[in-house]
Amino acid sequence: MFRKMLIANRGEIACRVIATARRLGIATVAVYSEADANARHVRLADEAWPIGPAPARQSYLVGERILDVARRSGAQAIHPGYGFLSENAEFAEGCERAGVTFIGPPASAIRAMGSKAGSKALMERSGVPLVPGYHGEAQDLETLRDVAARIGYPVLIKASAGGGGKGMRVVSSAGELDAAVGGAKREALASFGDDRVLIEKYLTRPRHIEIQVFADTQGNTVSLFERDCSIQRRHQKVLEEAPAPGMDPARRKVMGEAAVAAARAVGYVGAGTVEFIVENGEFYFMEMNTRLQVEHPVTEMVTGLDLVEWQLRVASGEPLPSTSDRLALKGHAIEARVYAEDPARDYLPAVGTLVHLRQPREEAGRVRVDTGVVEGGSITPHYDPMIAKLVVWGEDRPAAVRQLAAALAQYEVIGVATNLDLLRSIAAHPAFEAGELDTGFLARHADDLLPEPPPGLVARDLDAVLAAAALDVVRGHREAVTSGAAASGDPWSPWTEMDAWRMNGDGYQDLHFTPAGGSTVMIRARPQAGGSCGLDLPGGSVIARLVEDEGSGTVLVLDGVTRRIALVRRDADVTVVIEGRQHALTREDPLASPRAEITRNDRVLAPIPGSVTNVLVAPGDVVLKDAALIVIEAMKMELTLRAPADGTVEHVRRAVGEMVDEGTELVTFVSGEPP
Repeated sequence: MFRKMLIANRGEIACRVIATARRLGIATVAVYSEADANARHVRLADEAWPIGPAPARQSYLVGERILDVARRSGAQAIHPGYGFLSENAEFAEGCERAGVTFIGPPASAIRAMGSKAGSKALMERSGVPLVPGYHGEAQDLETLRDVAARIGYPVLIKASAGGGGKGMRVVSSAGELDAAVGGAKREALASFGDDRVLIEKYLTRPRHIEIQVFADTQGNTVSLFERDCSIQRRHQKVLEEAPAPGMDPARRKVMGEAAVAAARAVGYVGAGTVEFIVENGEFYFMEMNTRLQVEHPVTEMVTGLDLVEWQLRVASGEPLPSTSDRLALKGHAIEARVYAEDPARDYLPAVGTLVHLRQPREEAGRVRVDTGVVEGGSITPHYDPMIAKLVVWGEDRPAAVRQLAAALAQYEVIGVATNLDLLRSIAAHPAFEAGELDTGFLARHADDLLPEPPPGLVARDLDAVLAAAALDVVRGHREAVTSGAAASGDPWSPWTEMDAWRMNGDGYQDLHFTPAGGSTVMIRARPQAGGSCGLDLPGGSVIARLVEDEGSGTVLVLDGVTRRIALVRRDADVTVVIEGRQHALTREDPLASPRAEITRNDRVLAPIPGSVTNVLVAPGDVVLKDAALIVIEAMKMELTLRAPADGTVEHVRRAVGEMVDEGTELVTFVSGEPP
């Protein structure tokens, strides 16, 4: 076994690998970009080395720099994690030349399976069924148009050299093909350094089921059963589970054998995943990922294995720790990916500081959180916006679904938009509870999962949220008065009391709050001795107080009824978290001048930091509402920005290749019909 290992990655997977290495007594070396100088994986590793600027192409994707760190630090092996260099055959060969063990398959296997087109041709020769499509070398638009017409729309365009939904487009008609090919090629080139694409028939209600395989250098190859990864957005997985709902032993055996055959066909070694599309009882080879997958923890939860440990043992030359006849499934596991993104805005990635972060309480074997962030850390535009992976286990699928819902209710994130409400809605949806899964799940149930926000807080939470916000203000006043009294010459003066006593009348303070999407509400607060406060709320008058509990954080007490909450105040804005759900309020000053509400529909601004990859209009062009104007790349994906109204383009403010900050003006135009 290795004495020291370098982890050529970042975030949660780097932290995950460090955990196993520490348990096995292996020293770890982290690498980090300028953006990750204070990242969690840097703090956890035994030593950490800087490797360059924030953009991945100047740091985490520079293999020579990482190999230099391995040499200088004395690392004997490199674990690539997933993404970045994990499926880069040249890097694997560079490790071999440098005398460093690459913890992954041989370069030949990476090349064979790294090309979607090449791997499909190999599988076709091996008799594995394929979805009808084109996997050839010709990449000119005329060829691709002819192929798409022959296959029949809708078709799916996919990057040949990578996965994870990058460089993937669904095309419904011939008129959409050229733009979709261009976008897929740009995204593929940015993500994988290779702009080749393939085209397949787009199946309408498929399931995405993958088989975890493992092989050693002695010729042993096993299947570690399947995972269902059907719930996806932007062709990227959102939830995964094992075993797949409805999978019978006979089908599991057939698919497992096909996956093992695929791995053996390329002389595979290490951890890999063979992905299949399943529809109407038939399964088709999709691709093989020659690395550890993001969703590997669900396999670990149902098998009791540590797949990173298996990787390290195989890379050290040891045989597989177990044989097929000793492997078994136990219970059911589900993984939910927590992302910094806004599902209501077409899953637009979010950037910002994690002002408040409270994760579910971990329980060995039942609740697990794999994360690479900490409270106070930042989600930047340079990398994937994943915050964490929440993994739960139950004795059966209904128990796992209940465990998932309970854990999600404990998750609190303030500072960036997240998909937590979407995940909670999925966990509670009858179709998910029934195991009715396919890749169109989110789109089909969008009205249930992404409902229009209510015009204010729901009644059951309104009083609690307003009470918490009011008590926070009163507590702030109390702390200020107490501090002032302690510093004064007369700390016992009655003017330092906060009980609101006054002669010939009740003492009170009127506080005004505006819930997001709602109307301003006035709360009358009557501070009392002992820290309690009388509050006149929309639902009636109560005696309330806030209690700080070391074990459970802040507790709100309303007439003796307790609820655990979280409170985060930033200037006039306060966010109250109850059962994991965020409720934003703004404290209003009745004496302040009214804010001017300005709505403009004559310009397009960058929604997040990124770089301009394509400009689709020029000054003088007439555009209709929702017409594509400009494309920016951020967080490893392309975002097409569209016209908010009909009009004529006036100015294009940025050119291809330019970096833009959030809020940068990109395109301006004159609204209305042209003369």
